[in-house]
Amino acid sequence: MSITAPPPVQQAVPLSRRSLAPDLARGLMLLLIAVAHAHMYLSGHPAGFRGYTLDGGLLDRLVAGIQILLVDGRALPMFAGLFGYGLVQLADRQLAAGRTWPQVRKVLRARSLWLLAFGFCHALLLFFGDILGAYGLVGLVLVGFIRRSDRALFWAAGISTVLHVAVLGLFGLLTVTAEKGDTPAAMADPMEAAVMRMIGWSGMTPTYFAVSVVPAFLLGIWAARRRLLEQPAEHRALLRRVGVIGTLIAVVGAVPLTLIDTRLWDATDAIGITAYALHSVTGIAGGLAYAALIGLAVAGRERHARPGAVTRALAACGQWSLTCYLLQSVVFVALFAPYFGGLGTQLGDAAASGVAIVTWLFTVVLAATLSRTGRRGPAETLLRRLTYRRVR
Repeated sequence: MSITAPPPVQQAVPLSRRSLAPDLARGLMLLLIAVAHAHMYLSGHPAGFRGYTLDGGLLDRLVAGIQILLVDGRALPMFAGLFGYGLVQLADRQLAAGRTWPQVRKVLRARSLWLLAFGFCHALLLFFGDILGAYGLVGLVLVGFIRRSDRALFWAAGISTVLHVAVLGLFGLLTVTAEKGDTPAAMADPMEAAVMRMIGWSGMTPTYFAVSVVPAFLLGIWAARRRLLEQPAEHRALLRRVGVIGTLIAVVGAVPLTLIDTRLWDATDAIGITAYALHSVTGIAGGLAYAALIGLAVAGRERHARPGAVTRALAACGQWSLTCYLLQSVVFVALFAPYFGGLGTQLGDAAASGVAIVTWLFTVVLAATLSRTGRRGPAETLLRRLTYRRVR
């Protein structure tokens, strides 16, 4: 009796053969994440629903308004959609290599489990608002939806959106009934700051963050089945509709909270909570719209034999997205934390966003320079090795 060994784990796709649109979307998404996170390291100020200071100057209010309108609550679902999209790509490559679905599911769950571990370490050492843990948790629980029908995906996305609104209402209520105080990053003692970060992360990951990413994650699976970002030229009409309608929904839905958090509208607490929930739920449409618009941009450039230098650099940043995301937190802690740079109590929202943009540019240049020889990001390499260690 002969025993047939399972097919070997497929090697990583060479960087030169990766689809441009998903990597480009991840690279640009990291800019949105950087500016959405930098102001969270500030302390010593009263803050609104999205964490922007309420005592800043005109420039701070202008920057906060732009980011609430176009960035906050839009980068997270965009990342979630790309995460679901990427899981389907990984599963398809594994199945094409001859592995069975139980074997592929084991790989995906191992990857999600290690991503959750990455998120734990990220929160412990650097940032309470880590989103890696939420993606890992969602991947562990919902990996089976990769094989479910489109109808099941849409039903689950709708139900999770309703649950998302309920969670938003609860967190909005907590925001208006509790004073902000100092964030964990503002604590002078690094050990105490780490404990507070873990308390925040442990509470928000399975509730606020995980619930927030599920609708976009499921819709990302649906999009990956149709290869919307890998073959954008064949789906221009759909991408155009998603891009235009989704952006319109996101902008209109963000207007009330933008007016409230920039102190242009002195609304009641009930209206503020409603505006907060509306802003976040319409951000799902915004995140998916941004990804669709990037797909359209790639479709318009497909007639060119080779992308330009800027496009290649942004795509390299997307290929190194995990490494670049973690690097952002390293820079922010080094500059803003009181036990390092100490700028968190001295800068406002506008300056924090300026630091975020410079940090993102640094990661783009770093990824573009080091990936020329086919080198992958160290975080990506470590995640892959850990994922396949037991599978082999």
